[in-house]
Amino acid sequence: MATAVSQDGVGEHRAADRISRRLRAASVESLALGMGALAFAAVAAVAFFVFAGHSLSIAGAGSVGQFAAIACCLVALVAYGGGRVATWSIPWFSRPREHRSRLTAAVEVFDSLAISIAHAVVVLLLWTVLSDVLARSFQDAQVFAIPATLLVGTAAAVSAYYVFLSAADMNPLLLSAVLAIFLVVGALTSMLTASNPHWWKQNLSVLGISDDWSAATFDITVIVGGILVTAIARYATDSGSPERRPTRGELQVRTALVIVGAMLACVGLFPVDRFFLVHNTAATGMAVVFCVLAIGIRWMMPHLPHTFYVLGWVFIGVIVLVALFFAVGYYNLTAVELVAAVLIFSWIIVFLRITEATGSDAARRGELDTPPTGAPPNAGDSPRGN
Repeated sequence: MATAVSQDGVGEHRAADRISRRLRAASVESLALGMGALAFAAVAAVAFFVFAGHSLSIAGAGSVGQFAAIACCLVALVAYGGGRVATWSIPWFSRPREHRSRLTAAVEVFDSLAISIAHAVVVLLLWTVLSDVLARSFQDAQVFAIPATLLVGTAAAVSAYYVFLSAADMNPLLLSAVLAIFLVVGALTSMLTASNPHWWKQNLSVLGISDDWSAATFDITVIVGGILVTAIARYATDSGSPERRPTRGELQVRTALVIVGAMLACVGLFPVDRFFLVHNTAATGMAVVFCVLAIGIRWMMPHLPHTFYVLGWVFIGVIVLVALFFAVGYYNLTAVELVAAVLIFSWIIVFLRITEATGSDAARRGELDTPPTGAPPNAGDSPRGN
């Protein structure tokens, strides 16, 4: 009898929790829609005065696409900041606020700033590329002022809506997707706009040595990507509970990831043509630290799935293999750098997802083992059974 009552209590608790989550999700959607409406009104008002009396091209200097890309970039920064502030300030938005030291709060603000910049850059590049595609599809087409105003306002609303939701629901799984999209969009944009079409005959770092848009895109992508990796270091090794401090192994992994992120940022901060030694030292050091991390994580975080440890060894083996191909002249340096970069970031993304899944499983087991507050104990918990 006691067991049945306990199960009823657990069921009611879970049902109430599901209802609470649905209400919270609906409220988040409402706030995101409000953010989108504000972005539409603000950007459309500015565009109305800028575009008044003009016919504009779809892409290029002074075009609708350029205005939309810059405006949406700024909107993304504001929307992400608004989403994070909401999670810190609105009681029903997330779990109850925990006591944070000044250092912890500063780190969280720094991570949020880095992720917001990543969102802004992705939005900037996506709208730029989309406008270029549309310009190629509608050759020599002109856009009148009123339609142009509505288009850039809509672009700003869509950007604000999705960026706000991303900020509100930011978690390791979503962060892994942001990192992947950011790196792919940034790298491809830099490659497609490179002034030297044969850059690949030298090495990947050549993309960042000119003074054009392509080089700026490459360097910004690498720098912000490095900062994102440092943010991932905290997300992936967070204990998930204020009562439990990270273990020594988790802190070692966090430190290694921070070093990888710092070295990646240095690759963009110090172009190879002006800082040859520093640039190459940072790039090589990043690969070395990754290899140490992929091998040592078995002992640093022994609770992860065995398949993930094997994956690290496989990635290292592939990197060594392509390096040998380069040594014998079969591959050029660009191929080696591309393969190594793809594998290193793929490992980091998978690591982020694995740790999130492992933490979720542990939390779910804890919820199942712990009855809700006020629920009667199970029969087996009673000293006399029944």
